[in-house]
Amino acid sequence: MTIAAGVDFGTLSVRVSLLDSERGRLGTASVNYPLHRKREDPDFATQSHEDQMHALVQAMRDVLQQSVVNGTDVVALALDTTGSSVIAVDAQVRPLDEYLLWCDHRAHKEARQITALARAEGLEAIDWCGGVYSHEWGFAKLLYWLRNNPEKRKRFATALEHCDMVAATLIGVTEPALVSRSICAMGHKWLWNPRWGGLPPQEFLSRLDPLFEGIRAKLDGIYRTSDYIAGHLSHHWAREMGLKPGIPIPVGAFDAHWDAIGAGCREGDVVNVVGTSTCIIAMSRETRLVPGVCGVVPGSVHPEFTGIEAGLSATGDIFDAIARRAGTDVRTLSAGLEEYTPGQTGLLRVSWDNGDRTVLVNPDLGGLTLGWNLIHTAKDELFAAIEGTAFHTRIILERLSEYGVPVERVINSGGIPQNNVVLNQVYADVLGKTVLVPDGVPTSLGSGIFALVAAGVFASIEEAQQKMCLPLKAYTPRPEAVERYNELFRLYREVYFAFGRPGSAAAEMGHVLPELRRIAAQARVATSEPKLSLM
Repeated sequence: MTIAAGVDFGTLSVRVSLLDSERGRLGTASVNYPLHRKREDPDFATQSHEDQMHALVQAMRDVLQQSVVNGTDVVALALDTTGSSVIAVDAQVRPLDEYLLWCDHRAHKEARQITALARAEGLEAIDWCGGVYSHEWGFAKLLYWLRNNPEKRKRFATALEHCDMVAATLIGVTEPALVSRSICAMGHKWLWNPRWGGLPPQEFLSRLDPLFEGIRAKLDGIYRTSDYIAGHLSHHWAREMGLKPGIPIPVGAFDAHWDAIGAGCREGDVVNVVGTSTCIIAMSRETRLVPGVCGVVPGSVHPEFTGIEAGLSATGDIFDAIARRAGTDVRTLSAGLEEYTPGQTGLLRVSWDNGDRTVLVNPDLGGLTLGWNLIHTAKDELFAAIEGTAFHTRIILERLSEYGVPVERVINSGGIPQNNVVLNQVYADVLGKTVLVPDGVPTSLGSGIFALVAAGVFASIEEAQQKMCLPLKAYTPRPEAVERYNELFRLYREVYFAFGRPGSAAAEMGHVLPELRRIAAQARVATSEPKLSLM
């Protein structure tokens, strides 16, 4: 019996799980921390590193107590975090400010400048992140911070991703050059790739803004995949958390990527980590560009594979917004959705409420719903939104397949699939594939797996997955539903590309609304249509 701790930092809380090498998860505890917003600036979203560390200490102590585990028996700790969540630090790796969280959207101007210059100069890196650099990513956030904090520039030594900052703190690193940087984080959000020698050339960065002069050197350090040890737990933080000092801490990663590992991801799988947004994670032996896919990075998900990240900019957030506008919540509004049949609403809803992350990579789009009549309800819209996110997911999966990424199994993970059987069945019917869902909460299992491997308990990630991952429930596509959704998907695809691509050619759209009405009428009279099964 060997015990390791897996830590998952989310947007609003940190979760700590204790995993036993023989019995699996022994217990889990989570503690919230504040997300700082400003009513006058909806793009503002920051978080305190100190608040997060206090929450980690409390969550660790809580799970040790609940699980009746002696902290000295924990042999390793691994952590994943949100990203790109960026913090500026001084020469002693002390925070100069709060994290600019992944959902801080103030860096629009900086992102557009990076995109424009990269395209003008033919920077290869921009092609590997979908052709557009996002305001949610590292260089844009750092440039925004430097431009808007002139009084702190003299003390600025480097910027760190959330996962690297927490690991450095726990280890006790006090020199920026000694911080281990996650290839997962830097590859997906900072234009890093071994193909072009790591980060973009300093000449390119200096042309972006003189404030970036010398920034490449400041971001230098030890770039590692998560099969490397970042360091060992310091005496101070061991005492705070009630653990044994000196236990190994591997290089961290992003939460969605390790959620995929915790859900049992292997080559040939696509994991939809469905939460407020959706991160779509896959792995491939080969490294090749996939147009419109926002991250293709060797070693980012699994050290031995190329990690591929795509996704939807909003999923659960869309469902919440529909319920909020109706003066209710998603759980209440969802009652009765299992009685809906494919296409019966006559609505076609495109999930661009927060822009398009993949494959159009266009943050300037907005939600689009076609087919409204005078008796449609918020419940109808919610069901159409579930269908729409499934259609959008199918567009992404077809793009992955088109460029050689194997899509053999589909796993729905994250917070929503464990509580929404309607969504899982709709996804199976729309994708025409069996959808697998972990039977339980996989969050923090991935970090626990990496901790156990770091401690030498398991020889490989695959061996640890076989022992630690939860069993999978299967949602099987229904032939009649698949047939109707194939009709609807053809319409969705036409609308998606016609409305979503700037400068797209003129497209005939006059057939879309009549087709939606026809499909809805068929759904209403098909009394033998199988209903969604509550599993």
